[in-house]
Amino acid sequence: MKELRVGQIGTGFMGRTHSNAFLQVPHFFKTGFKPVLKSVCSLDKSLQEYADTWGYESIETDWRKVVARDDIDLIDIVVPNNLHHDIVIAAAEAGKMVICEKPMCMNMAEAEAMVAAVEKAGVANMVSFNYRRVPAVSLAKQLIEENRIGRPFHYNAVYNQDYTISTNVPMGGAALWRLDSKVAGSGVTGDLLAHSIDLAEWLNGPIARVCAKTEIFVKERLHVESGKMEKVTIDDACAFIAVFENGSFGTFHSTRYARGRKNHNTFELNGENGAVFFDLECPHSLQFFRYRDPETGEKTPDHIVGWQNIHVTNSEHPYMGNYWVPGTTIGYEHTFINNFAEFLSAVNEGRDYKPDMRQAMRTQFVCDMVLESARTEKWIDLL
Repeated sequence: MKELRVGQIGTGFMGRTHSNAFLQVPHFFKTGFKPVLKSVCSLDKSLQEYADTWGYESIETDWRKVVARDDIDLIDIVVPNNLHHDIVIAAAEAGKMVICEKPMCMNMAEAEAMVAAVEKAGVANMVSFNYRRVPAVSLAKQLIEENRIGRPFHYNAVYNQDYTISTNVPMGGAALWRLDSKVAGSGVTGDLLAHSIDLAEWLNGPIARVCAKTEIFVKERLHVESGKMEKVTIDDACAFIAVFENGSFGTFHSTRYARGRKNHNTFELNGENGAVFFDLECPHSLQFFRYRDPETGEKTPDHIVGWQNIHVTNSEHPYMGNYWVPGTTIGYEHTFINNFAEFLSAVNEGRDYKPDMRQAMRTQFVCDMVLESARTEKWIDLL
């Protein structure tokens, strides 16, 4: 296997998921690459401990030094959103492959510059929309492509959490930068609904029109860095109606004020021949309603029509043949392993990988237009 020398920028929660995936991917997939963790960069006081834990060979406190190193092939970006733009462009200009966490950036202007940079440099790149790589979600994609859903009518997505309900939760700093618009760009729209939008367009095609509403429930919070009460300008909640290019109707809802919901991410697609439903809190299951056989055209007999639970652990299911025996489940961390396996295999075979930055720019555009619709209280056409 060829060595793939990795430089990681950032050491937070996403840094750990990516580090683990780099280490684990050659244990389960033949991608042609063996990732080697060369350097990790952060201003965190526990940087050396992080490097020792995950096996990085060296540490840096200036990301520019990591990008400039000749012994690094790939830059892995897991820092707050406001830093993505500069690092991606510098990495591309240095000829490095790029992996970037979502959302890809702060706004469309940044997205366009990033796409231009990676395409001009011709470097392999990906944006880490890892929920595509949940086996049950990939199975849903397979069922749709097999026409088992048929003509789509409704797509409904929900992504709810509850960790910012308390008025005592501050904003800013290493832990809560997602509440600071200067660092995050937006609130739940970019943080959570970006995932929902990416999946929706992957499964059901382009969104043609949107009409949105956002809300900020707590108007002021203590800022960790200034030590002062500051105005909150990110969206705490967002809901929007969508019309897809294929004519189907969509609803999307996200909030971080849903008491009792920790990472409640669901979608349901209803069609003429059937329907699918997925809940990330039950990631090994896909609910499937079979009304008509797409091959024979025959309707399912009335006495056996109903929702069925597919336990997505068989070797015939997406990715599962690389893991354990049927009936045994995999977890959240495996979505990143699957993601990196897809990316590295594509690079090794000279294929295009999706979602790359150009495709992620489309998701950024939809997010921006959702926020614009909420601001103007008007329908916005996207196509």
